[in-house]
Amino acid sequence: MDKILNNLGLCQRAGGLLSGEDSVLNDIATGKIHYLFLAKDASDNTKKKFKDKASFYQIEIDESYTSNELSHAIGKTNRMVIGIVNQGFLKILKK
Repeated sequence: MDKILNNLGLCQRAGGLLSGEDSVLNDIATGKIHYLFLAKDASDNTKKKFKDKASFYQIEIDESYTSNELSHAIGKTNRMVIGIVNQGFLKILKK
């Protein structure tokens, strides 16, 4: 597992991220989400929805990982989108 995925697990345990489409979509508009991981195997509809929302709110998106990789990294199942809410972890993930 690469460094970013390892740090996502740490971020999950520290409460620095949200996962799941509904939770993340709602919190983008409130300004809580600072960065998105969008699974590269997400449906076209899901990708469009999150890309449009992220573009409007100027949130960067990473589409480097599959849903299986993202889900495994945070210890959950079937996660297509992960939103980073802690800016401190965002700095760690972007190193």
